[in-house]
Amino acid sequence: MELLERGGALGDLGRLLADTAGGGRIAVISGEAGAGKSSLATAFAEAAGGTARVLWGACDPLLTPRALGPLHDIARQVGGALREQIAAGERGAVFDALLDALDGPRQLRRPVVVMEDLHWADEATLDLVAFLGRRLALCRVLLVLTYRDDEVGPEHQLRTVLAGLPRPLVRRFPLAPLSAEAVGELARRAGRASSSVYAVTGGNPLLVTEVLAAADEGVPATVSDLVLSRLAALTPAARDAAGFVSVVPSQAEPALLGPRAAGVEECLAGGVLSASAEGVAFRHELLRRAVEESLSPVRRAALHADVLAALAERPGVDPARLVHHAHHAGDAGAVLRWAPVAARRAAEVGANKQATAHYALALRHVAGASVGERATLLEAYATAAYLSGGTAEALDARRQALALREAGGDTVGVGENLRWLSRLSWWNGHTREARVAGEQAVRVLESVAPGPALAMAYSNLSQLHMLAGEATAIEWGERAITLARRFGDLDIELHAMVNVASARLELGIDAGGHELERAHVLAAAAGLDDHATRALVNLASHAVEWCDFDVAAEILDPAVTFAEARDLSGYVRHLLGYRATTLLARGDWAGARADAEAAIAGPRMPGPCRGPAHVSLGRLRSRLGEPGAAEILHEAAEEAYAANELQFVGPVAAGLAEHYWIAGEPGRAAAEARRGYALALEVGQPWFIGQLAYWQWRGGEPVAVPELIGLPYRLVIEGDWRAAAAEWARRGCSYARAEVLACGDNEATAEALHILDGLGAAAAARRVRAELRDRGARVPRGPRPSTAAHPHGLTARQREVLTLLVEGLSNAEIAGRLTLSAKTVDHHVSAVLGKLGVPSRGQAAAAARRLPPTWGELPTRTPGPRS
Repeated sequence: MELLERGGALGDLGRLLADTAGGGRIAVISGEAGAGKSSLATAFAEAAGGTARVLWGACDPLLTPRALGPLHDIARQVGGALREQIAAGERGAVFDALLDALDGPRQLRRPVVVMEDLHWADEATLDLVAFLGRRLALCRVLLVLTYRDDEVGPEHQLRTVLAGLPRPLVRRFPLAPLSAEAVGELARRAGRASSSVYAVTGGNPLLVTEVLAAADEGVPATVSDLVLSRLAALTPAARDAAGFVSVVPSQAEPALLGPRAAGVEECLAGGVLSASAEGVAFRHELLRRAVEESLSPVRRAALHADVLAALAERPGVDPARLVHHAHHAGDAGAVLRWAPVAARRAAEVGANKQATAHYALALRHVAGASVGERATLLEAYATAAYLSGGTAEALDARRQALALREAGGDTVGVGENLRWLSRLSWWNGHTREARVAGEQAVRVLESVAPGPALAMAYSNLSQLHMLAGEATAIEWGERAITLARRFGDLDIELHAMVNVASARLELGIDAGGHELERAHVLAAAAGLDDHATRALVNLASHAVEWCDFDVAAEILDPAVTFAEARDLSGYVRHLLGYRATTLLARGDWAGARADAEAAIAGPRMPGPCRGPAHVSLGRLRSRLGEPGAAEILHEAAEEAYAANELQFVGPVAAGLAEHYWIAGEPGRAAAEARRGYALALEVGQPWFIGQLAYWQWRGGEPVAVPELIGLPYRLVIEGDWRAAAAEWARRGCSYARAEVLACGDNEATAEALHILDGLGAAAAARRVRAELRDRGARVPRGPRPSTAAHPHGLTARQREVLTLLVEGLSNAEIAGRLTLSAKTVDHHVSAVLGKLGVPSRGQAAAAARRLPPTWGELPTRTPGPRS
């Protein structure tokens, strides 16, 4: 059928392909089932002709999607190193091999990669899309993605992946139904009444095609009616063949058809099935489902058993396919045989959600298995669930496995499950239970001959003590290292090295930082990504918590990049929270908001690990006077106080104290600060002690300045607000500087208001003005309405400066153009960069060009000469 009302999209796809001369591009085609996504992609591939090399892969509607399904299809087309690497199963090498295949030096035709039906994609495939998205700017490739938007809910991981693609490279193609006019034209050509066709199809291209192809003049009401009416005209052999093909998702290979080949030929001739080079299939998934659902349960199970038997005899079949058919055939033995194989295959390429689903299916069929077999399956399921973010499910599975190991008298198994219970309890925010289980694991494993399990139990205790800020972490870690070296276990040795180095760093031992850097290098070289990333996380979090933001900025960007490249999303979100804290402290509030919101978005993580992002966003909203600040801070507080670790409690207590001070409730601010103060003193972390002492003092409570306290907090509490302001200025913290200036004389408070107004901190500025009024002092007016209305709070003068930045003028040239001093222009440029939340003049100019036109055009000026 002619591709009506898709000509514009087809032309845009062609132009997008041409644009890849300057770097990769992404086309995202979406629409309901039957909207014509595949038809559009196919027509584009045909139109591209000899100018493009089209590689096509599709996701399948299996019970559990096969890992990297589309890439397996593409590897068959590409061959060579990609096919070899995908057989080996090492995900990093597979992704690199794909990039080499797409961007090799001998590419004569522009590569186009089509990935269809991403609403069925497995976790590893979605990781691949994100991986390609981050690298397409350097490749001349067009990536075409299709998905059903009516099957992708708000929590679907595909939405997170699509949102993370680089926006300048993405063009979206939402496909609307055909208009009544287009349906009428098609009906007229087929000699049918257009009104009834449009009424029953709603303009869905697939349904229109099926209705107009039906032999009868009447219009069937459903897809099922359409396809079954066609089947009714075929012989029993053809109907049997169609039923067989209907239970095979995507397509049935010729080798599966066997004696049904003759019936398949009749289906092809009757237009029920279509053929490709690799097999036969229904022309659309909706048609396949209609036939499959028309089968009786007994007949459907028998056909699945036939497919399973045929596939099991063939080498190299993806085990996910075998699991799918074994499940639907009701063959428990085959499920138990193939589901763990499919799970291990999925885990090898990082598809941990799919691995979890396979293990979960196997666990539904373990009634006749031994105690040891059931425990092993539960442990494998728990590990996969933990890696995929399901820590609550993993915790429950480990408890069940522990009971089975105890029943079987397996001491080492008991100890290992106790150690896992400890780790998973911590992730779920249950730190007391984590400590109890960790200590019990050590006692159990010390009752038998020492082995790697005991070394890991020691390291787990070291980690728990380190996270709680206890020096005993070093002793436990050194025990673990000694034992791990005895058994030659580098994995456990590096895990313990990170714990010991982190504990030393927190205790102020300079060598700790160097040891963490060394642990990162060793772990990265050994491919132990979790340990390598954890070393960077601990380096970065220490720098942030000790207000060493220059060091934090140097570590955070490469740390985020390292974790992203290895698709360690939990670490990425945690690091983004710390980067948001850093950006907020240094006045890049747009950047802080972006990082905090990115960290919070996506599936909910249990426990307090998103606390840094929640606190950063809550404090930002408090300062700006935006709604929802208290709610997000209290959400973080609930999990932080349950965990009772200073790394979570300290920021939450300080954030809530600041919020209530801004809200004009100093007593409540002091009370919130008190909640975390005792823990800060117990751990002895000077900067958390300082923050919480400051907010008690700011809330009107007398505070005895402890010996161990961050310098600027000591200075301001003791009355030297000038020195405190200078210290915050040295650290690049404009808001903190304004806070302590507001504690000074009227002139200093006026300067504080100037800073707060420049940052757009309207609520904080109102609070400072209220304090000035209480003193009986003159209150400087706030920003003009035009400034307040501007999306970034730029004054008229700052908008003039930004206009000249867009023109590319230097500060000296701007000073000459506006008849200002060079120093004044320096201040204006710094303010503009801060308000726009960008680090450079070039990025400020780019941000200016993106300003919505509803905010008014930038002031225009006659260009002057450049020197």
